Amino acid sequence: MTTPGQGGGSDVRPFAIDTSKPHPARMYDYFLGGKDNYEVDREAAEQFIAVAPEVRDGVRANRRFLQRAVRHVVGEGGVRQILDIGTGLPTEPNVHQVARAIAPSTRVAYVDNDPIVSTHSMALLDDADTATSVVLADLRDPRAVLEHPEIREVIDFAEPVALLLVAVVHFLADADDPYGVVATLREALPPGSYLVLSHATGDVHEDGREDAAKVYNRATATMNLRTHAEVTGFFGDFTLVPPGLVKVTDWHPEQPPAPGAPPIGIYGGVARKDS
Repeated sequence: MTTPGQGGGSDVRPFAIDTSKPHPARMYDYFLGGKDNYEVDREAAEQFIAVAPEVRDGVRANRRFLQRAVRHVVGEGGVRQILDIGTGLPTEPNVHQVARAIAPSTRVAYVDNDPIVSTHSMALLDDADTATSVVLADLRDPRAVLEHPEIREVIDFAEPVALLLVAVVHFLADADDPYGVVATLREALPPGSYLVLSHATGDVHEDGREDAAKVYNRATATMNLRTHAEVTGFFGDFTLVPPGLVKVTDWHPEQPPAPGAPPIGIYGGVARKDS
């Protein structure tokens, strides 16, 4: 296991714990019922719940999508390396646990820009685990992520990699050049690699959930809802695995949604780089 560090030359965001503003990772933890959050995160999360009461169901559905997607890329795709950017606070089963239940040799690099995430993630790992790294870095500086020495210790970009961008790209504003950011990461992957991505949308709700998204205006990152066509654009020329880009509840579900379940405004998809 490598130790967390800044590295890579990124100065996009100072890696300090800011308790004056809600942080998306800590709000997500609260939605999932976790305790690794502050009052400012809980207040913002409750404001979000007030206008989007389905959010708890949504984050749980997103987490289950992540687990199914990891099992797919490791089990059927044969990938043995995973780069998880925007990993968020640990929630069992974590990505390395899901992957290694299928292929124990799978290497995993976790990346997040919140020091609390790194601290908690490190605490869960065995000191003898050299196949996992936890790195402080920012998605908005993809070159710094790709060149980070602690990621390079675990991930060999000459071999297929599964890139996970799960519930994180919607925190990139248009000014952050989200399509350029994701394209830089895609281009670094060799053939046989996969992109697993989920993204919040207002498509499935009449009000577009714009009021809910505004809750993040005072957080450390804004929430930027995008349409199905806009989210599809993040996959570039990768080939989407059937059923394509769908609501996360509809991507290879293990069981159908319960009758009367609220619609979940999160799209999810898995795509392969063929050449």
